[in-house]
Amino acid sequence: MLAYIKGSLEMKFDTYVVIDVGGLGYKVFMSETSIENIGNIGDMVKVHTHYRVREDDISIYGFLSNEELKMFELLLGVSGIGAKSAITMLSNITPSSFAFAVITNDTSKLVKIPGIGAKSAARIILELKDKIKTVEANKQETSVQMKEAIVEDNKLQEAISALQVLGYNRKEIEKVFEKLDIEKLSLEDMIRKGLANLAK
Repeated sequence: MLAYIKGSLEMKFDTYVVIDVGGLGYKVFMSETSIENIGNIGDMVKVHTHYRVREDDISIYGFLSNEELKMFELLLGVSGIGAKSAITMLSNITPSSFAFAVITNDTSKLVKIPGIGAKSAARIILELKDKIKTVEANKQETSVQMKEAIVEDNKLQEAISALQVLGYNRKEIEKVFEKLDIEKLSLEDMIRKGLANLAK
């Protein structure tokens, strides 16, 4: 319903901000990191939003980037993960690090997040990896324009899968990696640089 909110930052609290848009004050829940980085009182700000409706609650969640929004919405689709847990995760891990943890089965990185135990971490990785497999099963093979040597690179395939975790289309990911000198990059750097280019 709401793609984003753009207006004057009126208030900042521990868990939410208030943004004035034409005389209406929108209460927007955000991660601690986003609240710290959103700006100063009186600044014009723009936040991507997720409008969440429940029987006993209607809330707006805000994000400084589309990647944070995508990560939040992915986490909401994991059984046992609610909005508060998803926001807490965003306060403690970046989308690129999160995608890297999922694709490398690194539960140790996720269990460091408050409120996320070993079972929750394993479930997040399992369910999100299953989503990638489901999407892949319904797609055609890798673009023939991709260089043969690149297609066979397992590191590249893992990086592509990691960015798919964040909701990007395989073809647009491939186009970005064709422009990067990926042989000199680690998997985590590939994910980070790929994300930076996709966000442009």
